Amino acid sequence: MTRNASTMLLGSLLCLLAGTVTQAYAQLPPSLQGVGFEQRLNEQVPLDIEFRDDAGQAVQLGDYFADKPVILVLVQYRCPMLCTEVLNGLVKALLDVPLLVGKDFYVVTVSFDARENPELAAAKKKTYLERYGRSEAESGWHFLTGQQDAIDRLTQAVGFRYRYDPKTDRFAHASGIMVLTPSGKIARYFYDISYNPRDVRLALVEASQGKIGSPVDQILLYCFHYDPNEGKYGPAVMNLLRAGGVLTVLGIGGLVGLLSWQNHRKAKRGKASGRAADG
Repeated sequence: MTRNASTMLLGSLLCLLAGTVTQAYAQLPPSLQGVGFEQRLNEQVPLDIEFRDDAGQAVQLGDYFADKPVILVLVQYRCPMLCTEVLNGLVKALLDVPLLVGKDFYVVTVSFDARENPELAAAKKKTYLERYGRSEAESGWHFLTGQQDAIDRLTQAVGFRYRYDPKTDRFAHASGIMVLTPSGKIARYFYDISYNPRDVRLALVEASQGKIGSPVDQILLYCFHYDPNEGKYGPAVMNLLRAGGVLTVLGIGGLVGLLSWQNHRKAKRGKASGRAADG
């Protein structure tokens, strides 16, 4: 009975999650349809793509791939919202990772806004090198800009889908980072704006050995319908965020109920045994 009850509870929760998330996605505005990350594990990133580094020098993506794994981050440098949170979350995680940027792995940050220039990249690099505070990172964390065709090749290769809204001059995009092998193959995706240091370390170690991770759940935040004046997301995105909260509350309630039922059953059996022994 306990196993059946647990199975029924789990099934109900999964059905609820599927229905809630499906309904939330269905309510997304047209500007967010098709935006997100398509996981392309073990795909080779084109290493001949040309960009400009934060010093304005012409480089190829392959210049950063040789003997170390690479964390790849796609952002807009002028974005005051989610892109900044992605970089903040990455730095926070890296500060608790025993491996060092520049010594054990590289970080390559690429702007997906073709209007941005090396000056913006240099300013962003200065900010995050100061926050990271490790001298090795100067030659190991790179901030790139490029032409639209180069950006398109890279974003398509890693499955990063975004949209530009000319009315608001903003990009709709999802949040996350990627870990690549030294040869440039996609080994792992991390979504959201907070990254577990242990998971990042393990992903880097495995990627350094050419190992490819498993697909992960695509629970994403969207850099759109966020009102900086209000400091909150709009209804479409909040539906997605609430779905996880609702499921968590229901799951906790269900488990508490199940445990209470089990304790009640045990208590009844104990009383029955006691009466039998007295008789």
